[in-house]
Amino acid sequence: MTVAGRFKALGDPVRLRLFYLLSLTDELCVCHLTDALELPQSTVSRHLAVLRHAELVDTRRDGKWIHYRLAGDMARNLAAVVRGQADDIQRADAGRLASMMKTCD
Repeated sequence: MTVAGRFKALGDPVRLRLFYLLSLTDELCVCHLTDALELPQSTVSRHLAVLRHAELVDTRRDGKWIHYRLAGDMARNLAAVVRGQADDIQRADAGRLASMMKTCD
């Protein structure tokens, strides 16, 4: 995948929100991402597939759940930029994720 392709993948607001949340932690399950973004699982999965195709995220299967994480140095470098430019929507997503993760412990 080219650098331009990776930036194109991040050009969608939903994918940027997903990428931002993944940049905040080691790994997240699709169920956590759907709850944090308040979007249907099908929408989240479709956007995660684009990020995966762009080689920005990797997956790990655990039973019926798929867990996502940033893929490699390029993704981590882009994540640092994205975290530095977070908007109110992304911060709200992160707040919902943090609240949800507290109740999971």
